[in-house]
Parts: sequence; C-alpha cells; structure tokens
Amino acid sequence: MDGRVAIVTGASRGIGRHIAERFAAEGAAIALVARTVTAGSSALPGSLEEVMDRVCAQGGRVAVVQADLTVPGEVETIVARAEEALGPVDTLVNNAGVNFYGPALDIPPRRYALMFQMMVHAPFRLCQLAAPGMVERERGWILNITSKQARHPIGPPYPDWAGDGCVPYGMCKAALDRLTTGLAAELYGTGVNVNALGTSGLVMTPGVAVVSPHTPDNAPVEDDGAMAEAALLLCGADSGTVTGRIGYSMDLLGRPFPDGPWALSATF
Repeated sequence: MDGRVAIVTGASRGIGRHIAERFAAEGAAIALVARTVTAGSSALPGSLEEVMDRVCAQGGRVAVVQADLTVPGEVETIVARAEEALGPVDTLVNNAGVNFYGPALDIPPRRYALMFQMMVHAPFRLCQLAAPGMVERERGWILNITSKQARHPIGPPYPDWAGDGCVPYGMCKAALDRLTTGLAAELYGTGVNVNALGTSGLVMTPGVAVVSPHTPDNAPVEDDGAMAEAALLLCGADSGTVTGRIGYSMDLLGRPFPDGPWALSATF
C-alpha cells in the first residue's frame, strides 16, 4: 500500500485500530477518524493519539481527524480534512459502529436513529464524498465493515441467535451490504473496488466487552488480527479486480473456523 492514503473510521480502538495499524505497516498514510482523541477522555480504552503514536513509532505517516459520525455536519468535513493533511484519498474503510441490544419493539427512537446515522447514513455520505476522486484517478478501494447479523434468520422454528437483540443493528448492516453491492455495480469499470467485510467469530473489542451478551464463554473468538489481514487482502487487491464481495474474515483468509448454532450471531 505504498503511496496510498486511507481513511479509517472508528480508528481509536478495536477493529478500526487494527486495520489502521496494519495498513500503515504496509506503507499507507492513514487518516484516523473517531471522537476520542486523547487517552482517558472516554469511558472506553483507546484513543486516536495512542494509535497515532504507535504508527509513528513504526515510521508511518498519519493524521488525526476528530469527528463524531452521529453529527452529519462533522461527517461532511472528514474527506476534505484528510486530503488537506495527507493528499488525495484512495482508500475508505467505513468501520465505525455501535449497537444497543434489546428487543426490537423496545429500542428507543433516539438509539435507533443513532445506529442508522453512524452505520448507514455516514458511510453512504463518505462514499459520496470520497468516491468521485477515486473515479477521476481511476483507482480506489472502499471497504464497509458489515456483520452476519445482516443475514435473514430462517424459520420457523428460528435459531437462538435470531433473538439476541440485534434487529436494528442487523438492519443497518443489511443496508450497508446493499450499498456495497449496488455501488460496486455502479462503479464497475472505473477502477474502484467496493467490498464488505465481517467477522467470522467474536472479536472482543472494548465496546463489545461492555455491551454484548456474547463472551468467550458462549461464542468462539477469532484472532484480533484476522479482520486486519482480511481487510488488507481486499484493499491490497489491484484496483478494479475484486469488487462487490460480502466476505467474512476467516473464510477469506482460508483459516478453519468451527461451525455451530452461534455462527450467525458472533459477528461484531
């Protein structure tokens, strides 16, 4: 990824941090996007400055772009700020996410709206802002972080995972999948790859550890680095060659992972 410029949202911790650090190790300049800039300013561990320090210690090039993806006005500034700091963006990773667990009929409207703003509206708008430059330069990579919760439960009878309180979250990820395949079709032939990537198993990010009903005791855990390696596989492919895919980390990496009744719910 030498010479590439990548935006990674939700880069202060978890999957976004791993992807940002992996891409930087491969030579990309990284625009780190999240709300938490300094350590200790959030209830969750992790900050953009800490990620920046790790990247810089390895000789990487990085810029901090503080933004709250639940605020549309801040989303509008992200691509311009990243390009001002690092140059034309050719890689966009829409990773930032949030989940409020609970029965679908009990989810408060504010939480429902927040999930859709962060995981549907913001990625859609960032694609609109970043993709035209990619098309003009005839090369680009867009990666949307999805989840197996986007899949439809088959029944009745329905599997246990269908009742684990993730309906609005799954709705958001289903919309993101449709954005992925639709945009891939629209941009086919321009040199821009558009793909989606989800986890095969449980990834114990700081956010998941706080709110998820799933734990290493009831769901298989995948390697923390698997998502970053799979993201590199998709975003490292030649421009215009691998597009429209909805894949999952261990499958893409060709690593064995056991099947089981939890398989469609352990996706964060």
